[in-house]
Amino acid sequence: MPRLPLLPLAALCGLLLAACSLAPAYHRPDAPIPSAYPEGGLQETSASAELFAWKDFFPDPVLRRLLDTALVHNRDLRIALLNIELTRAQYRIQRADLLPTISAAGQESAQLTPANMNSLGVRGISRQYSAALGFASFELDLFGRVRNLSQQALETFRSVEDDARSAQISLLAEVAAVYLQLVSDRELYDITRRTHEARKAQYLLVRDKYAAGVASDLEAQQARGIMEEARANAARYAARAGQDENALALLLGSPLPPDLPEIRRLGDVIRLPDVPEGLPSDLLERRPDVQAAEHLLKGYNANIGAARANFFPSISLTGTLGSLSLEFDDLFTSGQHTWSFLPQITLPIFDLGRNIARLDAAAAQRDIAVAAYEKTIQTAFREVGDALVQRAHMTEQLDADAATVDAARRGYDLARRRYDVGVDSYLNVLNAEHTLYSAQQNYVGSLLLRETNALALYKALGGGWR
Repeated sequence: MPRLPLLPLAALCGLLLAACSLAPAYHRPDAPIPSAYPEGGLQETSASAELFAWKDFFPDPVLRRLLDTALVHNRDLRIALLNIELTRAQYRIQRADLLPTISAAGQESAQLTPANMNSLGVRGISRQYSAALGFASFELDLFGRVRNLSQQALETFRSVEDDARSAQISLLAEVAAVYLQLVSDRELYDITRRTHEARKAQYLLVRDKYAAGVASDLEAQQARGIMEEARANAARYAARAGQDENALALLLGSPLPPDLPEIRRLGDVIRLPDVPEGLPSDLLERRPDVQAAEHLLKGYNANIGAARANFFPSISLTGTLGSLSLEFDDLFTSGQHTWSFLPQITLPIFDLGRNIARLDAAAAQRDIAVAAYEKTIQTAFREVGDALVQRAHMTEQLDADAATVDAARRGYDLARRRYDVGVDSYLNVLNAEHTLYSAQQNYVGSLLLRETNALALYKALGGGWR
């Protein structure tokens, strides 16, 4: 008797091994983008490229310290990592449906029978004891419905993993960008403060000349005006630097370390690496958001197989093996064994088009996922292209801005000397000084742009390159 349940279990294993899947074969959609990137930079090749570890990409020690802090304390990243744990658990729940759930149960039933309901005319209590091991309502996955649902859960889990990687890359780039903006605003503040001090000294000089009748009141007011302009700009940059510190603290998830070195020049920050020539274009496919979109597409593709399986019979099994006795002491003795086996088949006949609608919905979800995947590819291509176009002219822009600063400084010195000896008007001094101030601001902006361009490529190429 105890051997009989092995037969349905053996049949169950055979059916599971022979199970099929009704999901359509997955084919990656062709990328709806041009075959080449603008401005060179990357090449169409099957050559492989390694990704940077983030500490290799960010060589500056102060910035590394901030990034380490953000990776530990940033709440958005923490949520993304916890979502991985959540979807991993959900996948394990779904995967568990592939195998029967074995459970043990013990039961006692007692019944009081009145005397007039007993053939012996005696009031009495009857008892029955049972102990069993078995499974209930286990679905035979003949047409791959459960396996396709498990596959969809797995692809969802993988997409969430990629979303977390994307969140980490974005966090690293954002922390670096805010830190560089902070250093830039500090440098601009220092430039503006020195400009204000120079303009103040010039104003006092012109005011004294006006008092002595050498300079006009117009020149004195002009000198005062540009001095106050520099004072207002210095206050503005001081406020921006304070706001940068607040933004950085939010990204870090903790206050700025009190012993953090106060870097005040972009030139003192170790530069981010340049993208080398000839990188393979398959770096684009390694972007976490692109991979996440493809995993979702694969999941919806598997969901079509689950929807198709609803048109076919569903077979579920319930089976137990145990002991049954009227006396507890005899429950586990020889001869008290019992078993039960209950197969059930369900065949959809008339469901008001519910299964057809489910299949249509699954196909529509897959098509939406295809469009979302293609849009992600197009967005990634555009981001890489924009960064490469900007990068192509970066060196020339930096050289030109540096030369402009040098020329403006020479022009200001010359205008000052000419005014001091009475050869030129004070208006030319004002114009030359304003030109120098603007050129210094533009140069700092170009230095910041160069670094943010490297960060844009870091994000666009999925976290670095080698």
